[in-house]
Amino acid sequence: MTSVIFDPDARDEFLSAIRYYEDCQPGLGRRFRLVVESAVQKVAEAPFRYRILHAPFRRYLLHKFPYAVMYSIEPNHIRIIAVAHTKRNPRYWLSRVPETKDSSLK
Repeated sequence: MTSVIFDPDARDEFLSAIRYYEDCQPGLGRRFRLVVESAVQKVAEAPFRYRILHAPFRRYLLHKFPYAVMYSIEPNHIRIIAVAHTKRNPRYWLSRVPETKDSSLK
């Protein structure tokens, strides 16, 4: 299994979403955390299985929550770029990747 590294902004938005769901309903934040952790494990086990969204970035859609884990496959690890809400600006996370800051993908 490949190691996984979270971008600091991805980690922050993940923790923020956990707090949001926990504030909405006790225990819901924990369920969200478990779903994301399961998704990250599946990505680490089979990183090429999931859809390319914007090369070289791939997307794993979560079940039961409107979120996606956005990631890239690096030479020595999987890099989680975002834990992105799917109903918000779909490409905001591209600004986190230096080579796409001036790209037309924004």
